[in-house]
Amino acid sequence: MLLSMIKLSSLPLLASLLLYNQALGNPVYPEFERSQGRLTILFDNNPYDYRLKSSWGFSCLIELERKTILFDTGGDGEILLYNMRVLNKDPKTIDMIVLSHIHGDHTGGIWSILREKPALKVYIPESFPQEFEQRLENFRARIVRVMSSSLQILPGVWSTGEIGHGIKEQSLIIDTSKGMILVTGCAHPGIVNIIKKAKTTAKKNIYMVVGGWHLSSAGERNIRGIIDAFLRMGIQKVAPCHCTGDLAIAMFKSSYGRDFIQAGVGKVIHAEEQFSK
Repeated sequence: MLLSMIKLSSLPLLASLLLYNQALGNPVYPEFERSQGRLTILFDNNPYDYRLKSSWGFSCLIELERKTILFDTGGDGEILLYNMRVLNKDPKTIDMIVLSHIHGDHTGGIWSILREKPALKVYIPESFPQEFEQRLENFRARIVRVMSSSLQILPGVWSTGEIGHGIKEQSLIIDTSKGMILVTGCAHPGIVNIIKKAKTTAKKNIYMVVGGWHLSSAGERNIRGIIDAFLRMGIQKVAPCHCTGDLAIAMFKSSYGRDFIQAGVGKVIHAEEQFSK
């Protein structure tokens, strides 16, 4: 009887180890179904799901009712695919890729994805070098260069357009029944500036902000000013990760309380109601 109980109690662990081992060999994606309204952080330097590998960079899978978007691809394709396999996310279900900016910790995994599924549509900021575009063409990618003006990618989904004067960057806006969700890569142009552009584009309040906010070297006074700006602009929920930095993450957690979302590799964020169609 005791042996049977031990065996039964071990089943969840054995199941997770099975998926873990599958990630080391041929990928297996049992009973995959397209989700409706879910963001999954596939690549991040902040650990969250113990089964996954954390590494510097960012990638977020956005599963909508009819389309799946991969926003950024992390810095290492092997790690990205490993995490996807453990999470039972088949790269062949990706419909398009959106790259926030040129840095390798956000673009490095794209080649592994394109080997799994060539000819994807890829949205890149206008400032990306021609050499990057030529390499994408080797995978028959359908390239869309995003200018400074906002661009509708899907019904209810927009790029902010390329923003910034130094490191130029685009972010993604997703319409939900609760309001707009803003997904950022590194926020080099300034997270407050990006939110302002997103609000102008969406003509609605931003409900939630997810991603890297480039505050790892910011001081407490600067971070406090940014938190105050978030609150003034009506941001209701926050999920900072990647380059936001430990101090900023701790300060946002203190300020937002129950509306703070602990983010890291493997974190799944559900819209409270289904994403808008």
